Formats: sequence, C-alpha cells, structure tokens
Amino acid sequence: MADEGIRRDEPGEVLKQFQNEQASAETSTVMNVLGYGPHIRQARIEAYKASDRHWTAKARGTATFITTGSKAEGLTSFLESDIDELVVTERVICLEDGVDSSSVPVEKTIFRSCSRISYSGHCRLLLEKPGTPISRTVYNALCDDGFGRGLLSSDLYVNQWLNAKREEGIVQHERAGPSTPETFGVLERDTVRGLHFYCPSILTRWAARHRYWPSADVVREVVSLGAFVSPVGVKGSDYEHVEWRMCFNTGENVLINNLNDTQVNLYVLLKMVKKDVLKPQKKEVTSFTVKNIVLWIAENNPHSWFHERSLFHWLHEGLYALRVAIDTKQLPYYMIPGRNLMAACALDHEQKCSWIATIDEMRTEGPRMILRLPKIRQAIIAHPEPLRWYSGRRIELEMLQLICRNRHFLGMDVETDVIMQAINSRQMEILREVGMRMIMEGSRVNDLQNVWISMLM
Repeated sequence: MADEGIRRDEPGEVLKQFQNEQASAETSTVMNVLGYGPHIRQARIEAYKASDRHWTAKARGTATFITTGSKAEGLTSFLESDIDELVVTERVICLEDGVDSSSVPVEKTIFRSCSRISYSGHCRLLLEKPGTPISRTVYNALCDDGFGRGLLSSDLYVNQWLNAKREEGIVQHERAGPSTPETFGVLERDTVRGLHFYCPSILTRWAARHRYWPSADVVREVVSLGAFVSPVGVKGSDYEHVEWRMCFNTGENVLINNLNDTQVNLYVLLKMVKKDVLKPQKKEVTSFTVKNIVLWIAENNPHSWFHERSLFHWLHEGLYALRVAIDTKQLPYYMIPGRNLMAACALDHEQKCSWIATIDEMRTEGPRMILRLPKIRQAIIAHPEPLRWYSGRRIELEMLQLICRNRHFLGMDVETDVIMQAINSRQMEILREVGMRMIMEGSRVNDLQNVWISMLM
C-alpha cells in the first residue's frame, strides 16, 4: 500500500455506474432506524462534549477531559461500549525538535520529543525544563537516559495512575496498553492519561496533502487542535517502556464528525464486519484500523460520489482495502503515513488466510453480504412496524438518558429539578410500554431495570 494511503482510482477518473443502488438505499434507511441517523449521532456528540466541559471545569485548570472513540463519534448507544477518555495534564507540554520553548510559561514542565531513533509516529521524551513546581506524577516517572538526562518513562507514568486512589464505587481493572480501565455501576471507562504535544511540522505535512476531503476549513480546524502523546510504545521494541505514541484524538473526532451519512454508514458496517464476522481475539484488527481505512477512502475520492445509493459500492471498496491491509500487514496511519498500523498485529498465517477467504466470499455475495451482520440481519427480517415502533422508543430513551446525565453533572437533583423528574417519568412510561409489549409477545419480563439495560446496550 502506497505511503499516501488507500487510492484505487486516479484523480479525475470517472467512476463507473454504481451497482446495487436500491439495496444501498434500503440499507441506509435501516441504519437510520437502528440509531445511526444524523440527529441521534449529533445528540450523542453534544452530550459527551458537555460532560467533557463539566469534568474539565471541575479540574480547575489542571487537566482537560476529552471523550474519544465511538462515544465521541456518536456511533454507539449509552451502554453499547466502553467510554474512551483522554485526560491531558495542563502542567506539561512536549515540543517537537526545533520548536522554540522560550514562550512556554515557567510553571509548565517542558519535554523535547526525540523521534529519530523511534518508530514512525512514536518518540521518547527528554526533560528540557522542570516546571515550578514539577508534577509529582511526572517526577516519579523520570528515569536516566544513560547520559545524565531525564527521560519520561511511559510505563512508570501509567503505573502512577494505576496506583492512584479511586472514588468509592469505582472498580479498577488491569492496565490495557496505555489505558487504565474502570467500572462504575453498569458503565465501563477506559482512561488514557496523555500530554500536550506541539508538532507544527507533522500537522503542516498532513494539511499540505492533495485531497478531495475534508474541506480547507476543516483542515485548518484539525491543525488548530494540535496533538497529544499517549504512554505506550511499539510492541516488541527495545525501548517500549520509554516510548510515547503521537495521537490526534480531537482532530480525528472532528474528521469523523465531518463525514457524510454514507461515509458514516460505511464506517459502521466495516466495524460490524470486524466485530461480528472476523471476530479478532488479540486486536489484530481494531476499530481504529477500520477508521483509518474510511478516512483514506474519503480523502481520495470526490465527495459527490458518496450518497445513499452508493453504499454497497463503498462497502465493497472498504472490504478490499481491509483485505489488502490483512494480506500485506500494511496500513498507513491517516495522520502520519509513515506509521504502519498493522506492524505489530499478532496475525498468524492461518488466520490471515481464513480472513482473506471470508472477505473474498463477502465481496462476491453482493448485497447478501449484509446478512452476515446480526444487527442488520435482525432489522431486515423484522416486520417494519414493530421495528420502527421499538427503535423510536429506544432512541427516545437514550436521548432522555443523555439529557439526564448532563443535568446530573451540572448539579441538578431529581428531588428538586422538575426537568429530571419529567425525564424519569417519561423513561418509566417507555419501559412499561416496551415491557408490556414483550409480555404480550411471549417474553417473561420481571424487572424494568433489565429492560432499561437491554434497550441501551
């Protein structure tokens, strides 16, 4: 796969007539019913932005909270997946080599990135100037680089947060890469503690690429949001314990939120293929892999070619790109093409051959490939009226839950806030209505809490 990413059509080449247009349009309609339409996506995005503002304000200038992943993209319901969260300390800044540090406030600790002897998209962080005072967490993660200079250990940094005291009711789990997973009630959260990374040359190279998408305004916004480093090295590297990975979480959130509906549906379908068809056990292929495939496809093709009647064409193209990535173990990172996202995947020959054969079968099946995806298959075989009835109530329940969650963050109490009381009342009406219909259709429903959980999964 070329360094510039996924490109199957030369610029200016006229795309052939799309096939399976009717099936594409019908699948797009089904996905709207299932909760992937623009209105519910935007409601989710705004709700998690509001919670980020709340926690950032509560940190009083010491940290910035950023929801990332599928929650920030508005693509999963309330309980459907973990909440991925990046917490960035405001006491530290990391600077790309060659960037002047004289304007950095004296209270901030400055690290200088050293990427010349690291894998692309990764770096080591050398202490240039301690802050006044230096953060205890940072100080305890410093080690010697062998030449008397302070080197920030990614391993030690994560371990500092693993050992931090938790609020009552939060259950801490084992470290997973750079994240510290936690459970509180029915919610699960993966938190990564990152640092600000000022890297103008990397973002300038990304912005200067020839592209059909995104627009110049969006490119400028992504550049303005900057970058971060997260505490994780390249698996198997001799310096894994002191390497940091460059990431662009806020910029990637903006990019995904600027995809059109067909591009979003392509992303969702490819994630379903990954989860329900390939079923990776060791993160050989991840949602991040799929995201990068979609971003490359969007950048390299005219925006007008992405419409609801072309969905199956792009699903075919996305599967082809996924097949190539699996076959060659090559997929350039969208923000830094020199970084190969498949470099460290634990993909053995037998599994690779099996996945390639499965993808080849899907690409020859045409629209019938969609029946391999349980969520889509169930929606297709369901009677339209019950499906729309249930989906409407499920989406309303989730919208109410998101509103209630953010009012709780703002300090509102159900005992005194009339809006939260009205939300709770309407939620109970929905749960009773759904529970009654389930009983009428032969289900045994004893607990509305279980109905609530199943509807928001």
